[in-house]
Amino acid sequence: MTNTETFNSVWDAIADTPEQAANLQARAELMLQITAIIKANDWKQADAATHCGVTQPRINDLLRGRVSRFSLDALVNIAAALGQRVHVELKAA
Repeated sequence: MTNTETFNSVWDAIADTPEQAANLQARAELMLQITAIIKANDWKQADAATHCGVTQPRINDLLRGRVSRFSLDALVNIAAALGQRVHVELKAA
């Protein structure tokens, strides 16, 4: 018989600690929202890089969902460059 481990989220499954899972989830959510802004404006990667204040390869990483390559700090800076304000909300786990 195989023991099957279950998790509350994919982040809990791939992270070593609940804190790491929370950080991964927050970064992924910010990346999705930034990606949505880029797509809504129909920007090419070079245009998005200019608007976001980063290089085109960074935009490529963002659009490919490479969460590990971005810190929360970097994502907040990108959002701010796009004229967005990041709102942080705490919820009981």
